[in-house]
Amino acid sequence: MLTKNTFEDALHDAMRQKDETAKNTYKILLSSIKMLEIEKGIVADDPIIQGILQKEIKMRRESINEFQKGERADLIELAETEIALLEKFLPKQMSDEDIKKAAADAIQETGATLPSDMGKVMKVLVPKLAGQASADRISAAVRSLLS
Repeated sequence: MLTKNTFEDALHDAMRQKDETAKNTYKILLSSIKMLEIEKGIVADDPIIQGILQKEIKMRRESINEFQKGERADLIELAETEIALLEKFLPKQMSDEDIKKAAADAIQETGATLPSDMGKVMKVLVPKLAGQASADRISAAVRSLLS
């Protein structure tokens, strides 16, 4: 189970090892968690922290695309390192094939037949696959099966 303490411990380890990349990555993550807690007035639990981790990873992947356009190999390497640091806290990601199987089951369960039924399927499927697959990947699988 992920808690803020998990990342505080990881931050302390990174500081002891003088790993600047890990230290900065965990500081940014902890500030995102703290900001969300203050904003919503809640204590971040496992599903919320997983969502924040996925959001941070997605932002870094988008940054990599921009860095590739600017031919900034140094920043690409840094972003990939940060992604690896963050991904080690997430559960193992499902393969595209497994996502399609789960999507087919959800389509059958909801009785969806048209692309306009995608919302019903996503409503059932996203909570089941939370933390194991991004909403983008789930959406792509559902869209391909309904079209």
